[in-house]
Amino acid sequence: MIGATLAAVKVVTKAATWGGLTGFQWALLGAACAFIGGGTGSAIGITYVNHVASGILVEDPDKFGPLLPIIAIPGTQGVYGLITAILVPVFFSPLSKLPADKGLLVFFACLPVAFVCLTSAIYQGLSSASAAGMVARRTEEAGKALILPALVETYAVFSLILSIFLFTSIGK
Repeated sequence: MIGATLAAVKVVTKAATWGGLTGFQWALLGAACAFIGGGTGSAIGITYVNHVASGILVEDPDKFGPLLPIIAIPGTQGVYGLITAILVPVFFSPLSKLPADKGLLVFFACLPVAFVCLTSAIYQGLSSASAAGMVARRTEEAGKALILPALVETYAVFSLILSIFLFTSIGK
């Protein structure tokens, strides 16, 4: 797939820019998309679970400790977006004169994190809200409750692994 995409991009352009952007600018746009997608999804997901957790904590403030990991887990997708954004200039230095076709590939390589983390963080927040209800009724089941939103996390981790793999496949 990468080879076919690279071949298609090479047919379109061999120029220093494509769409008015240099290769490194395309790469930075991808990094920004990864961070924005992960961060936005995390903010929305945490908000969903906060609505439920705040109601629980009004009734029983002692449940704060068991609820905290459940509240925080949708925030990890923002971390994956940040990692992806940081890795772009690490793998593809602005000093390397990244060609436009490779920069476009870096942009596309960032999209799995951008889209999957945006979506999975929102759904993880919904799953975490349900898990918080479980902790409200049975605090001793907090560990089991955390597993449910952690299952959604799997796909965010897969998207990060895929983006890193694609970075290493692109080369400089």
